[in-house]
Amino acid sequence: MNPGIAYALGAYTLWGLFPLYFKLLEQVPALQILAHRMVWSLLLVLLILLALRRFAWLTRVDRGVVARFALSAALLSCNWGTYIWAVNHDHVVEASLGYYINPLLNVALGTLLLHERLRALQWGAVAVACVGVLWMTIELGHVPWIALVLALSFGGYSLARKTAPLGSLEGLALETALLFPLALLYLGWCSMHGDNTFAAGDWSQRALLAAAGPVTTVPLLLFAAGARRIPLSLLGVLQYLTPTLLLALGVWLYHEPFSSTRATGFGLVWTGIALYLVDGLWRRRGVAPA
Repeated sequence: MNPGIAYALGAYTLWGLFPLYFKLLEQVPALQILAHRMVWSLLLVLLILLALRRFAWLTRVDRGVVARFALSAALLSCNWGTYIWAVNHDHVVEASLGYYINPLLNVALGTLLLHERLRALQWGAVAVACVGVLWMTIELGHVPWIALVLALSFGGYSLARKTAPLGSLEGLALETALLFPLALLYLGWCSMHGDNTFAAGDWSQRALLAAAGPVTTVPLLLFAAGARRIPLSLLGVLQYLTPTLLLALGVWLYHEPFSSTRATGFGLVWTGIALYLVDGLWRRRGVAPA
């Protein structure tokens, strides 16, 4: 197997299995899990950078770079916080929908903000997926806001990082460094009010919270290694492993409802994804779709 495929599969598999980890922290408030994710991720990334002696990138960090990464850090924290809350409040299936929608949303954002041109079949893919979300909104009686927040926040984050001047490891270091003071202030506030679960918990709970560092960083490093070794088109196909695992966990392990109405909406989104993938295959073979 191409090592790049193995790295990418490892990253997407770990991301898809995240609910298994977060469910172990179900009694911890989502904001506290998020804060620990920021703190321990920064510490681990700094250790890795120290081991690699990779600090030359700091000379490129100016006010503009900080402002750009402050935006990406805000979007990342929104995505992380929403995802943690969704998993620990039994909305894994809806979270999976967000990550099914995300690639098509990236296509739409590229068109609207980066002036990339969409082919006819790509427009059709985005339109069908939108119909699927609209169907669920009408039939379920409420907007699937978890899915939309996850898709929009990660789509915005991807867009912000697309033109960023730093690599994935260095960028994560800067993002978590910007979030670190806020996380510490929040955890300090929790301690003052006797609500710090890390201080009050046993050693197993503390170890689980500290594990947020490697849980966050390891898949990101695997993804970066895979992205450098395989074509972007193949990376795009493999990414659907994550929401598929989320959907399977939500339905079969956590027994979340998956009604015919929701299945129809998912089916429309999957149809949009299929159109998008077919367009990509035709393009790779040099066939221009109508």
